[in-house]
Parts: sequence; C-alpha cells; structure tokens
Amino acid sequence: MIEDTTETVLAKRAVNGIEDVFGTHPGYRRAHAKGELYEATFTPTGKASPYTMAEHLRDTEVQAIVRFSNTSPNPSTSDALAAVKGMSVQFQLSEGIITNLVGITLPIFVTKSPQTFLKILNTMKSFKDGKPNFKDMVKLFATYPESRTAFQMIRKLKNTKSYATGRYYAVHAFYLVNENGIRTPVKFEWEPEAGVETWSVKELAAMPSDFLEKEMINRLKLGEVRFRLHIVIGEKVDPTDDPTKEWPKGRQRIEAGILSVKSKLLIDKDHFIFDPTILPTGIECSNDEILPFRRDTYAISYERRKKEG
Repeated sequence: MIEDTTETVLAKRAVNGIEDVFGTHPGYRRAHAKGELYEATFTPTGKASPYTMAEHLRDTEVQAIVRFSNTSPNPSTSDALAAVKGMSVQFQLSEGIITNLVGITLPIFVTKSPQTFLKILNTMKSFKDGKPNFKDMVKLFATYPESRTAFQMIRKLKNTKSYATGRYYAVHAFYLVNENGIRTPVKFEWEPEAGVETWSVKELAAMPSDFLEKEMINRLKLGEVRFRLHIVIGEKVDPTDDPTKEWPKGRQRIEAGILSVKSKLLIDKDHFIFDPTILPTGIECSNDEILPFRRDTYAISYERRKKEG
C-alpha cells in the first residue's frame, strides 16, 4: 500500500484524471498503455568515465530491457493517432541493481509542475474523447503558457516510420557525479543508427493500426536495432528544474554507449516499472519537480494494474 503524502495525493489525482479523460483499461499502464518489451545489451564507450561512477556508463557492458510504446492511455489507439512515441530502458547492473532511462520523441515535457499537469487534465475533461480541436488548443495555450511550446511541437510532430527510427529524449536533467564528488548537469538522448524517418500524412493513412510492432518484428529478423546514447553537458545558465525548456543546441555532447536491441521479450505479464528516479551511484536526480511526481504516478499506476491482473 502506498502511504498518503502530499506528493502521492497529487499523483493519485493525476492517475484518476487520466482515467476520467481516457477511460480505465484494466491491466494496462495509465499512460503509454500500448507497448512491447525487447531484450537488449548496452555497451559503454567509456567517454563518460570522467563524469560518473555509474558502471554502465564507464566500462561494463550490461543487459537491458527496452519498452517501445505509444503515449496514449488507451491500448487500442492506432499507432497513427499517437504521434509521440516512447522508449524506456532498464539497465540491469551488477548485484541486482537496476536503473531506468525514460525517453519520448519530444525534447521537452508539457509542464514543469504537478499542479499544472492536474489543471491540464481537468481542462481536457471537456474535450470530446480527450482529443482537443483547434479552439481547445488555443484555450490551452492561453491558460498554460509554460506548456505552449510542447503543445505546438506535438501538433507538428510527424509519426516515426519505425520505433527504430525515432530520436528519443529523456526530457529531464540529471547530475553525473564522479569520484571527486564533482556534479555535472546533463541530459540524455537516444540517436537511432538507422536514422530518423517519418511518414507523410498520405503514407500514414494507408498504414494498419498496429504497424509499429509488426515492423519491429520484421526488422529484428534482419539484425539488431541500435541506438547511440548521447550525454548533453549542461552549463550554469541551463535550467535543471524546468523540463519545458530545451538547452541550447551547441552544448558539448558525449557519445556514451550503444544500445543493441536483439529480440522481443516473451513474457506473460509486464511487471516492469521504468521509474526514472531509480539511479545508481554516480547519477543523481535534479531539482525537477516532475521527476518525483513521475515516480509516484508510476507506482500508483502499477499498483492498480497489478490488482486488475
């Protein structure tokens, strides 16, 4: 049982709000409901070693579990109708330790505070089937200016042709910590080795509702799907507490390692929680309020879907 604190009360209200807007789908995640798990390995380049003590970013190849997904809370949503895609990675470190990296195909998040996230959900209750039209979007822009950039990006975002051809951003800032205790603000990005490929509107209209899973199965028959992990080094002027803002494009970047996705993971139940605040020695959370909010909402979502079977 999750203890009620100020933070968990907000998280429960958020999960309730998602259910009110998008419906309840027993046994599924309350967000990113439609997704598939894959087995992978992550091989570090060692280039991040001066910045962190985390073993998987220094010199140790580790096993990983990857979940590709749509962002929709409805598992029956067509791939074409959920433009934002997700890629969550669980690194399996030594001595049973795990750590997670959660990414989406947008470089920013829709809000910087749990309270605003709840207000947006309340506003969306008036939208038909949770789908805003142009007037609804104008209303959101006016009411929540901090979210304007993200909403505009979502409207313009093109669907990726494959989970393997999306660029995924872990929108939150973290700190890498080295042996001397020096903390470096960073962000993480996954670059697909296959390149970024998207559909035109006409091409997308001809695709079946579950084309991404089928495409991935066929792609893996031909070989591994690989992503390069880039670490973006922040500077003093870069915000670490506001995931609605991008850092400047010219920041120093380190190629930290290669993720090799090998095959679909065949299991009866998906009991994985990709909590981005579960971190090893050498990586720390920033002061971003959405990070602990994610932790609590993920835990509540997991508790509910586990009870539902």
